[in-house]
Amino acid sequence: MNTRFPPPPSSSCSSATSTHFPLAFTTFTLLRTPPPSSTSIFTVTTTTTNKFTSLVRAERTTTPAPINPTPSLPPNHHSEDLALLSLLRQRKTDEAWLLYSQSAYLPSPTCLSRLVSQLSYKNTPESFSRAQSIISRLRHERQLHRLDSNALGLLAVSAGKSGHTLYAVSIIKSMLRSNYLPHVKAWSAVVSRLSGSPDNGPNDAIKLYQSVIKRVRRVEDRTLVAHSCPDTAAFNAVLNACANLGDVRRFCQVFDEMPEWVVLPDALTYNVVIKLCARVDRKDLLVCVLELMVSKGVEPCITTLHSLVAAYVGFGDLGTAEKLVQALREGRRDLCRVLRDANVANVDEDGNKQEYDVFEKLIPKSKIDNWEPPLLPKVYSPDSRIYTTLMKGYMKAGRLSDTVRMLEAMRREKDSGSHPDHVSYTTVISALVKAGSMDKARQVLAEMTRMGIPGNLVTFNILLKGYCQQLQVDRAKDLIREMTDVVGILPDVVSYNTIIDGCILVDDSAAALAYFNEMRAQGIAPTKISYTTLMKAFALSGQPKLANKVFEEMLKDPRVKVDQVAWNMLVEGYCRLGLIDEAKIVVERMREHGFHPNVSTYGSLANGIALARKPGEALLLWNEVKERCAPRGDEDSSISSLPPPIKPDEGLLDTLADICVRAAFFRKALEIVACMEENGISPNKTKYTRIYVEMHSRMFTSKHASKARQDRRREKKRAAEAFKFWLGMPNEYYATEWSLNPPGRQDDYGSDSI
Repeated sequence: MNTRFPPPPSSSCSSATSTHFPLAFTTFTLLRTPPPSSTSIFTVTTTTTNKFTSLVRAERTTTPAPINPTPSLPPNHHSEDLALLSLLRQRKTDEAWLLYSQSAYLPSPTCLSRLVSQLSYKNTPESFSRAQSIISRLRHERQLHRLDSNALGLLAVSAGKSGHTLYAVSIIKSMLRSNYLPHVKAWSAVVSRLSGSPDNGPNDAIKLYQSVIKRVRRVEDRTLVAHSCPDTAAFNAVLNACANLGDVRRFCQVFDEMPEWVVLPDALTYNVVIKLCARVDRKDLLVCVLELMVSKGVEPCITTLHSLVAAYVGFGDLGTAEKLVQALREGRRDLCRVLRDANVANVDEDGNKQEYDVFEKLIPKSKIDNWEPPLLPKVYSPDSRIYTTLMKGYMKAGRLSDTVRMLEAMRREKDSGSHPDHVSYTTVISALVKAGSMDKARQVLAEMTRMGIPGNLVTFNILLKGYCQQLQVDRAKDLIREMTDVVGILPDVVSYNTIIDGCILVDDSAAALAYFNEMRAQGIAPTKISYTTLMKAFALSGQPKLANKVFEEMLKDPRVKVDQVAWNMLVEGYCRLGLIDEAKIVVERMREHGFHPNVSTYGSLANGIALARKPGEALLLWNEVKERCAPRGDEDSSISSLPPPIKPDEGLLDTLADICVRAAFFRKALEIVACMEENGISPNKTKYTRIYVEMHSRMFTSKHASKARQDRRREKKRAAEAFKFWLGMPNEYYATEWSLNPPGRQDDYGSDSI
């Protein structure tokens, strides 16, 4: 379940939920600060670490003084600090926060660090918001040096758990800039959160790991920075980022760094290796990973077996997944033998030779093949998660009956750990929704409730999506009300995104905007999908100015990254009305922000040009598209400023060719259709023939024209004849006559008509 949290604090927190447009959010930044007074992490009591303090001071050339000195304090301020410290020692965090908020003066550094630490450690939306407000106040008063590394590290962990990943990253980076070395549990938690984040999250996770390691390696005596050295969990987090990227070489490089830090791989490490093999299509290496970890004395966990089943299901190899699950049900320990036998006639390694060379150091397959398949150290029984994974494979393959039968089989299992849970039931509901059986899906939901397994937010979101896909938006709205009023489940951002998209499908942009504003009023932060979906509503309904307003809000929101889809949606909104000049302005802004137009962008522009009837713009657009389609030389490919090449699709080229034929730009039309044929696209000659006959059958009929104009007409006629030749129509290249006129009338293409 996604938890709702308030936006980062600003100067006026109360207005964040009441204002629909605009909303302003603040980003977290830290000033360069003096050395911290403590480095302990995950303990509320602050202690001093002299070694680390001396290390930080040794790295600095100078220690900057606070920019704003602390103002003179009243006589009773010391007693307030003592009272606040007493409450904090008694773990009365709420009372301490109340006392802090009532004071006009900043507490001592010890009290502030303790208060931020305890608020972060509570890890609730309210406590996290309070900790953020303290940071905002300290930043405003230029007093961030009052906090120690313990408080900042805990706040980073709390931000990561709360879903404020960018905020957590900014804390760790600011600590590094300020010569703090964060505790490994703090920075690895942020790396772990980044590794599974969308967009550029895995790459950012690797960069953050490298930044910390680079700083730690500067210190010769590792005992001074032992608290920041990577442990197994940290390596697992960054390896998971590499696996999510499918980057084998970088994965192996990080894996090779583990001995340097005296870190040994554990079962989770090998589980990530299994994920990597699945990500880079190396099904043949899955059994090798299992054999390798058993031979090294690393005991597989039930998650290891689940990862194997999930990998085979992901490859679509349900037969091997079924054999693996059946062997587990029979209590067999020779799973390596089972998987080897199922893997006999498998992958051709020639296509992955380069990857195999890299994998050889990580998984010495040539050596493993000579081993006798080892036995597992103990017997494992399949749990509900493994059964459900196989069930998802059936659902993906469209085997609805097998999905339902698997649920029945799980009910009959003697082991309670194999009985269906809410994920199992939700999988069946998802399969029924996918098949369009909404009534049966609701019956399964009712059965879940009778079995004492109530549906959760994911279950309702799947049903919500099913109703919207079937354009039953009224029933989707009823389901939203049922979730909130009857079941007591608050909709999350996925729920709102789904219902907003459903409103768009039935052309109800007003309702889409209402749900978007309701979502923000509930304190739910919009995602990238939320913004682009609402932009889509306004773009399709012919309201590009409102789409642009949503886009500007998206640019201001630090929690989301504007991507190519958002830019294209904005271009589409203007092009749907034929507002080409406004669309071109958006394209220029896109380039300024580091985005290059892609095929979708050009397709929208081509449709807008056709609607605006500006064939001259089509020529300019085609020249740009042609340049992007041209093959690049080695010198050009090394120039990063050049836009990447594109592969045009049928819609773009057909629209451009249509415009050129209607405007009698036959030479350009021939270039476009040649490009279509080069890219394996069959031009619609029947359509172009009809356009030519209807619009250009009486060309070149004027007998009175200047010499220059006649020359231009002669050139245009040659292009027209060439185009007719391509169409297969009678033309001068065949030395035949062609006329749309009845016999006896003069041919419009006679030489005397030029």
